[in-house]
Amino acid sequence: MAVQLNKPRAVEEQAFDTDLLTDEESPYSLVVWNDEVNSFDWVIQTLIEVCHHSTEQAEQCAMIIHTQGKYAVKQGSYDELKPLCDAITDRGIGATIEVLSNT
Repeated sequence: MAVQLNKPRAVEEQAFDTDLLTDEESPYSLVVWNDEVNSFDWVIQTLIEVCHHSTEQAEQCAMIIHTQGKYAVKQGSYDELKPLCDAITDRGIGATIEVLSNT
């Protein structure tokens, strides 16, 4: 049985309008620091209440903070992170806002 193939049609290129995600949108990190004063439970409770993390997320962040010495728990603009940083430090937990590197 012979099969007749159609002539291939030219494929038109389509231009897609895409948005490029850049560090410009969230150029800062909220970093929480480990210490020997605050308990895991207090850090977890703070991350839940201040950063609106789930319990599991807050527990994982607390473990990383403990083992690595610090952890970026949230990214965003400076104006978004500043009140969160202040709320965390008001609870006696070390926190800073750092500029994300371009690497």
